[in-house]
Amino acid sequence: MPEGRLYIGNRRYSSWSMRGWLAVKLADLDVEEVLIRFTRPGPTEAIGKLSPNGLVPYLEHRGARVWESLAVCEYCAELAPSLWPSDRIARAHARSISAEIHGGLTGLRQAMWMNLGRDFSGHGRTPAALADIARIEAMWADTQRRFASEGPFLFGATPTVADVMYAPVVTRLLTWQPVISAETRAYCDAVRAHPLVAAWYDGAAAEPDDWNLPDYETV
Repeated sequence: MPEGRLYIGNRRYSSWSMRGWLAVKLADLDVEEVLIRFTRPGPTEAIGKLSPNGLVPYLEHRGARVWESLAVCEYCAELAPSLWPSDRIARAHARSISAEIHGGLTGLRQAMWMNLGRDFSGHGRTPAALADIARIEAMWADTQRRFASEGPFLFGATPTVADVMYAPVVTRLLTWQPVISAETRAYCDAVRAHPLVAAWYDGAAAEPDDWNLPDYETV
């Protein structure tokens, strides 16, 4: 019998749900997955009645109630410590870059929203979005140079919370196709090829067409 529930929204659009889901899967938590379809206009009432902050992901596990994707990641890392790098300095770096995407880089989010069912190549290249992409590329390159000698992820051979937090950014770069470096492309390809990310994409592709939201939505 499952030890809890993980509530998520549409895989096609919900970057925060993707983060929570990846963390839970990487930590191998035994939970029931509950997908709540987004409704529009306005917030999704079913999520508002359920989640303490009215958003997804929302995790219930063995008596714990966890909301906000970074908090879900931290909870999962308590149960699976390998989700953070073992080295103190690397772990501090991983926490810093994870917090940066959780609380900032809004130019990219607003101009290049997550949509796994469309090709928006050539669009969304606002000055704010391009500045955020430049920052992300520099961050990823510096992180891999310092901590990923065994590659291909940000801290080596296996994904950490930092990769979980940036996985939706990878989806944005793949959907919107801004100009990026060969190193950034290689990292994006590695993330996209990970079995869990591939499974998330497969789930998004299986969602019914009548679940689609307008293209301008950001969720």
